Amino acid sequence: MTNLATPASPPKSETVHVSLTVNGKPVTVEVDPRTLLVQLLRDHLLLTGTHVGCDTSQCGACVVLMGGDAVKSCTVLAAQADGASVTTIEGLAAGGTLHPMQEAFRENHGLQCGFCTPGMIMTAVDLVAHHGPGLTEQQIREGLDGNLCRCTGYHNIVKSIAAGAQAMAGGSGSGAKVAAE
Repeated sequence: MTNLATPASPPKSETVHVSLTVNGKPVTVEVDPRTLLVQLLRDHLLLTGTHVGCDTSQCGACVVLMGGDAVKSCTVLAAQADGASVTTIEGLAAGGTLHPMQEAFRENHGLQCGFCTPGMIMTAVDLVAHHGPGLTEQQIREGLDGNLCRCTGYHNIVKSIAAGAQAMAGGSGSGAKVAAE
């Protein structure tokens, strides 16, 4: 005998309570447990500077700082950021003044279309925080592993990071010597 009863409707999706600090401001949201940090930032908080480029954790366009460390926000569940401090590209500038790394990218033409730029800058800030301002070209290039740019040959990105590292340290911004490509 076949049961023709209407199947029960699926249970309502549970939500999780997430409290974190984003760009220095406390935030509390209720999200689906499957929500990624990048989705929380872009869709719930409307911080669209963090980009989604590949959905596979390969491109680095979604890099943010979480607890002071660079993370690919497309690989972090929003619930994992509960209690954390997150800084996005929007949180780097202070009072209308660009962060030294942002300014270095502008001054050294470290971008073309700009899609990868937020992730590159956030990775660069992390690189300087962990290795100091005296970065070599090799350290910069290795530090950018996992950040893709489809427009440039990376020469001006490396030059920008070297200059930004020096500027972050209060120097002139000359940075590492970058070989011609």
